[in-house]
Amino acid sequence: MEKGSEFVVGSENMHLEEPWFTGMDTEETEIGQPNSEIQGFRLEKGEASNMVFSTEAPLVIKESSTSGSCSCSLKKIKSTVAAKGSEFCQKDKSGHDKKLSRQCRIELGQLFQGAVSSHDWELAESLILSADPQTLNDALCVTLDAIWFLSTQQELYGITDLIKKIIANGAYDFTRAALRTSFLASCVSACQSRAMSLADTVIVMAQRLHERLQECHGDEVLKAEAGAKVQKFTEWALKCIGSHSRCQGSNDRVNHCSAIEIQLQLTAFKTFLDLAGNQLTGKDFTEAFDAACFPLTLFSSSFDAGWASGISATVIQGLLDMLVEGGADNVNQCFLEASRFGSTELVRILLQIAQRNSLDVDVDLALGFASHYCKIGTMECLVEEGNAMAFLGPLMRAAERGCMQVVQWFVKRGCRDMELCLALTAATSSSQVGVAAYLLPHVPKHVLTALSIEILKAAGERSGGSLDGVAFLLHSDFLGDAAATYAVADSIAKSDDEAVAPELRAFVQEHWSEAAFLDGLKQGQEHYMKLMRILKRGESPICLRDLPAPLRVGIAYIPLYRECVEVGGRLLSQRLRGQLVEAVRMLGGGSLEEVSQGRELLATLEHHLPPFLVRAPSVG
Repeated sequence: MEKGSEFVVGSENMHLEEPWFTGMDTEETEIGQPNSEIQGFRLEKGEASNMVFSTEAPLVIKESSTSGSCSCSLKKIKSTVAAKGSEFCQKDKSGHDKKLSRQCRIELGQLFQGAVSSHDWELAESLILSADPQTLNDALCVTLDAIWFLSTQQELYGITDLIKKIIANGAYDFTRAALRTSFLASCVSACQSRAMSLADTVIVMAQRLHERLQECHGDEVLKAEAGAKVQKFTEWALKCIGSHSRCQGSNDRVNHCSAIEIQLQLTAFKTFLDLAGNQLTGKDFTEAFDAACFPLTLFSSSFDAGWASGISATVIQGLLDMLVEGGADNVNQCFLEASRFGSTELVRILLQIAQRNSLDVDVDLALGFASHYCKIGTMECLVEEGNAMAFLGPLMRAAERGCMQVVQWFVKRGCRDMELCLALTAATSSSQVGVAAYLLPHVPKHVLTALSIEILKAAGERSGGSLDGVAFLLHSDFLGDAAATYAVADSIAKSDDEAVAPELRAFVQEHWSEAAFLDGLKQGQEHYMKLMRILKRGESPICLRDLPAPLRVGIAYIPLYRECVEVGGRLLSQRLRGQLVEAVRMLGGGSLEEVSQGRELLATLEHHLPPFLVRAPSVG
C-alpha cells in the first residue's frame, strides 16, 4: 500500500484521501515531519495513512455527469454498461486477482455511483461482478455513504442487500468505509441544523476551520497543510450531500429526516457493523468516533440552541452510541476537545452518551478548557448539565490572564470566599488591576483581614517584576481601615521572613512603611526650606514675593499635588502622605499626622491653590 498523508483530529486517525466521485484532482502531499502535533491537530505519515480513500486510482465524476441533478438516466447508464460490458468482463477471468486499469475503474465507478443514486440495486449488483478488490472497497464506501439518505423501507432492503453482496464478492476495507461514512453522517446531521444552503454551509465551515487553526499553536506550514486537507475533505462531504439532495429534489438544501427515516438509516449502519464483525477493531471504532465528532466542532457556530435535543441530532447520537458499543474509547478526549473549542451542542451530546453508557468524562477539566478560551455557553452547559463544580482553578487562571468576562461569570455563578480571595491574589500578582478592582468588593473583609499579609506575600512572590497589583491593593485600602492597611505594609517592610520576596520588601520599605512616612516628612521640610531660600535670596528678575499667595503655593506644591492626584485610590503611599502632611502644616493647616485619607489631605492643600490648578478628585 502506498504511503500517503493523514490528518488526525483530536485522537488517532482520520485519513484524508479522495473518494472516486469528488470531482477534485488527487494530491499527494508529503509531510516532512512525521508525528508533528499541533494541539488538537496532528499530521502523520505511515502505512495506515492510505486507508480511507484510495489515492492510487481515484475515480472521478465530473459535475456534468451524476454529480449534477441525476441527469444520468437509468437508460443511459444501462446502455453504457451494455457497451462496456465485454471490456469489464474480460477483466473478470482471473477471479479476485484481477486488477482493472485506472480508466476502467473510473468508468465502472461512475456507473456504480449512478446506479446507487438512482436506487437501481439490480444494476449496481451486476457491476459488482466486474469489480476488482480495490474497486469493491470503493463501492463499499459509496454504498455505505448512501445510507444517510434513505427514506423508505424498500431502499433499506435494497442497500443492505447490496452491502452484503459487495462484501461477499471480496470487499475488505471496513476501516476506510467506517471512518468515511462516520464523517459524512456527521456532516449530514450538521447540515440539518438550520435552513442554510450548502453554499452558505461551505463558507461557515471554512470560517470555523480558520478560527480553529488560529486557536492552535504550532508550525504554520503544518497548520496550513492540515487546514487544506480538512477543508478539501469537508467540501467533498458537502458535495456528496448536495448530490444526494438534488437527487431527492431538494435543490441546494438538506432535507430534514423524519424519525422513521432516521431509524432506517441507523438500521443500515448497524447491518454494516454486524457484517464487518471482528474485522473492525476497537481502534477502528475509536477513529470513527473521532471522525464523527470533528465536523460538529466546525459547524457548532451555526447550530440553533438546543440542537442536540432535536430530531436533527438523532442520527449522530445513534451513530456515536453504536461506535461506543463497538469499542470506541475516546469519548472523554473528544469531549475535552469539544469543550475547548466551544462546541456546546457536541458537548451536550457527549454528556448524554457518557451517561447512557456509564462512561466517565472529566467535566471539571473540560470546564478549565472552556474557560481558558472564554467559551461561556459551553461553560454554562458543563455546570448546569455536567455538574462541573471545580471553579477555583479556572477562576484563578482567568484572573491571572485578566479575562474579565470569565471572572464575572464565575462570580455570578457563586464562588466560595476562599476561591474569591485566591482569585484576587492571582489578579494582584499578575498586575491585572481591572480584575482585582472587580473582585475586591466580593471578598469578605474578615477574610481579607485574616489573610492580608499572606495575600501581599503571595502576590509579591509571583509578581514577575511588576508590583502594580500590590500598589493597587494598598492604594485601595483593601482592608477598609487605613491604619490596618498601613500596619500590614509596615509589618512586611520590617519582616525578616525569607518567604517575603526581596522586591516586595524593598517596595513597601520605600513607599509604604512607617520609615517612608518619616522620610516623606523630612523631604517636605527640606522642600520648604529650599523654597524659603529662593524667596529671600533669589536673584530672579521675577520676585516671587510679589506674586499672589495662591500662585506662590502653586509654584511650590503643584508637582506634589499632581503626583498625589494621579495616584488615585483611597490611600496615599506613606512617603507621599508624609510630604503632603508637611506641606499642609507649613501652609498653616495644623498637624495632620493622624489623617490617613488622601482626599482629606488634598482638600486642605487645594484650599491654598488657585482654582484653575485644582483637578477633579480621583483620590478617595
